[in-house]
Amino acid sequence: MTRRFLVALIFGLAGAAVLIGLGIWQMQRLAWKEAILAEITAKIGADPVALPPAPVTETEALRYLPVTVSGRFTGDALRVLVSRKEVGPGVRVIEVLALADGRRVMVDRGFLPDARKDDALTAGEVTVTGNLHWPSEVDGFTPPPDPKAGLWFARDVPAMAAALQAEPVLVVAKSDTGDGIEPMPADTSGIPNDHFGYAVQWFGLAAVWLGMTVYLLWRIRRRTV
Repeated sequence: MTRRFLVALIFGLAGAAVLIGLGIWQMQRLAWKEAILAEITAKIGADPVALPPAPVTETEALRYLPVTVSGRFTGDALRVLVSRKEVGPGVRVIEVLALADGRRVMVDRGFLPDARKDDALTAGEVTVTGNLHWPSEVDGFTPPPDPKAGLWFARDVPAMAAALQAEPVLVVAKSDTGDGIEPMPADTSGIPNDHFGYAVQWFGLAAVWLGMTVYLLWRIRRRTV
C-alpha cells in the first residue's frame, strides 16, 4: 500500500465520518424538535382556563395557553394580510374584546377572504375559547402597516396593542366568533422543522464522498500496479 493510497483512504474515511456524524446529529435534533411539537400540540388542546390577571407578558408557560374569555367586541379592529392554500388571499381580523373588569385584550377572530375583508363587524357580547399567542412574524423585510388601507402585513402583538389601545395580549380563537369569520386556531405549522431534510443532505453528501473516495483509491491503485 503506497503512502498516497493510505493518505487518500484516511482522508476519505475521516470526511465521511464527519458527514455521517452531522447526519446523525440532525436526526437527534429531529427527535428533539418532534418532542417539543408534540408537547405544544398537547398544550394547545388542553382544557381552557381563565385569562391570567394583568399584566400578561410573553413567557414559555403562557405561550399557547388555552383560555376562555367573555366580553364585548368593541368594533376596534385591524386586519392582517394573509393567504391560505386553495382559498387565496384574505385577512386575519384582530379585534378588541372589552372584559367586564375593564380590560381590553385582542382576539384573532380568524380569516375573511379578500372579497369580504372590509365587511362590517358586529359588536356584542361573546365568549371566546382560544390560545394565548405571541407570533414571531416580523422581520427586517416586513413592510410597515398601511394606515390608509387599514392593512397590516404581520401580527406584531406590541404594535397592534398600541394601535388598538389594548393589552399586549392576543387570544387566537378556536371557537366561532360570528360574522362569518372562519377561525384559524393556533397550531405548530409555523414552527420550522427541517431537520430530516438536513439529515438526508448530510447522509447524501457522505455517500457521494465515499463514492469519490472509492474512485480515487481505484485510480491510485491502477497507477501503482
